[in-house]
Amino acid sequence: MSIKDFRARTTGLFLGSKPIAGFELLIAILIVVGGLVGIVPFSSTPFVLLFGWLMMWLRGVGWRDLGLRRPSSWRSTLLLGVAIGVGYQYLSLYVIEPLIARVTGDLPDVSQFAPLIGNKFFLFLSLVASWSLAAFGEELVFRGYLMNRVADLVRANYAGWLISLILVSILFGMVHLYQGTSGILVITLTGLLLGALYLATGRNLWLSIVVHGVNDTVGFILIYSGKYPGL
Repeated sequence: MSIKDFRARTTGLFLGSKPIAGFELLIAILIVVGGLVGIVPFSSTPFVLLFGWLMMWLRGVGWRDLGLRRPSSWRSTLLLGVAIGVGYQYLSLYVIEPLIARVTGDLPDVSQFAPLIGNKFFLFLSLVASWSLAAFGEELVFRGYLMNRVADLVRANYAGWLISLILVSILFGMVHLYQGTSGILVITLTGLLLGALYLATGRNLWLSIVVHGVNDTVGFILIYSGKYPGL
């Protein structure tokens, strides 16, 4: 083994250690908190994505390794994704959110999207953001990067992935703090669904991405048309 190969191997072992996984998760959480308190502008998702990408590059890991690879069937993935995305949005709006509101006293606060009502240009911008920053970006960050790093930290077995699913879903809910307590709970449940789909597909990200995008699209269209409950 050459000195170069030895250094590459030892560096890979070091960067793949549990302390490094813990360090990465700590930095990611700090970035998310920075977004919540206004230190990180606009959204914490792109910053976590770039940080995760850097650490993955140092570890010799690609997005394909975390699930950004061709699904077994694009047709089935798209059809199932649309069905689940539409179905879950209506289930959330008319069943889950009213039940949570009985406990918290309020529906999720989506008032910041009120300017979208009847505004075609804002609808277009919202759909672009929902498919790029939310569906694609958040799935790479939360289901792809963070779920894998939590599993690396606690152990990548059944129990470890269950812990990862729960913890990352809670963090995903907290990112939506602006929607109030009800919103956090609703988005945490959404995170559980998306994470479960990620695991059920052999940790392939595409079904989660499609479901996320379709779910948000239906919500924005309902807001645009003035038919979103509670807005």
